[in-house]
Amino acid sequence: MRNTPQKNAIRKVFTDNDHPLCIKEILDLAQEIISTTNIATVYRNVNLLVEEGWLVKIEFPPLGTYYERAGKAHHHYFYCRKCKVIYVIPGCPLDLPEAVPSGFVHEGHDVFIRGICESCCNANEKCEH
Repeated sequence: MRNTPQKNAIRKVFTDNDHPLCIKEILDLAQEIISTTNIATVYRNVNLLVEEGWLVKIEFPPLGTYYERAGKAHHHYFYCRKCKVIYVIPGCPLDLPEAVPSGFVHEGHDVFIRGICESCCNANEKCEH
């Protein structure tokens, strides 16, 4: 696959941001690098990067489709409802196969936690722990 300036800008967006991004975020950040980047270019290049295995697509039921770099160690996600950022939680607290009912075959899992991040709690003293 050929590399274009826009495709390289989108790669840089993901290299500089270590959390999942939606198409709108990718567009905004890519436009900071190449101002003429448009939504069709972002969709086309993101799909190419997924096909190449450089990005993976993640479906967050309440939020929609996000993308992140492929090849990361197993992790989960925390979504801050205040700043709207998805944070990566490294590792896995689940005890598999104990979490899987007897007779079931585990093929994978995702954990998506919602709440308020530490920065937003520090900025707003109304957070309860």
